[in-house]
Amino acid sequence: MKKIPSVLERDWQGDRSRVVAELNPDCEWVMRGEGVATRQWDGTAVRVRGGRLFARADAKRGETPPPGFEPCEDAPDPHTGHWPGWRPAHTGPEDQWLREAFEASGGETLCDGTYEAIGPRIGGNPECVDPHRLVRHGADVLRFDWAAKWAGDLYRNLISYLWLARIEGIVWHHPDGRMAKIKRRDFGIPWPLPKDDQ
Repeated sequence: MKKIPSVLERDWQGDRSRVVAELNPDCEWVMRGEGVATRQWDGTAVRVRGGRLFARADAKRGETPPPGFEPCEDAPDPHTGHWPGWRPAHTGPEDQWLREAFEASGGETLCDGTYEAIGPRIGGNPECVDPHRLVRHGADVLRFDWAAKWAGDLYRNLISYLWLARIEGIVWHHPDGRMAKIKRRDFGIPWPLPKDDQ
C-alpha cells in the first residue's frame, strides 16, 4: 500500500503528528469534489489477489525485505527509509487472526483488492468489533454534503465532523487512483475512543 498523503499539511515546524489549517497542494482535487469520501477503519491492511492473502510488510531503513516481498514503491522513501509492500500471509501464528478474518469474509472467493482486517485480536480492536473480518478499502462511503462544508473553514469543519462521527478518519478516493486522508489523531482528537464512550 502506497503512503496516502494528508489532505491538510503537516505541522513541519512543530509537531509533525499534527496538521495545520492549510490544504496540501497534492490534494486540491478533494476540494474540487473529484473524489469519494470513505470511512477509514482501524486495523491491519491486507491484500487479496487471486484468492490468496497477503500481509503488509515494511522493509525499514535498509532491512532485507521478507521472502516474497512485493514493494508498493520503486524504492524506499528517501526521508523516512520506509519501503512498504506485501508478503504472502504465513500459516503460522503470526498471521493467524488475519487468516481467520480472511476465511470469515469469504476467503478465496473474495475480489482482488486491499482490505482492512479488524476484530478482537487485531491491533487492540479499536473498532470494538467481533468476530474477525475484512472490510474492503473504500467500501463505506460517507453520505455527507462535503461541498457545503468546504465553503467554510475546512480545518474546523473536519475537526467537528471527526469528533461527532466517532470514526478513526476519512480516506478520499479519486477515480484515477489517487487518495488523500485525515485522521482524528491529526488534530489531537483521541482515538481509539475511551471504552466507556463507545
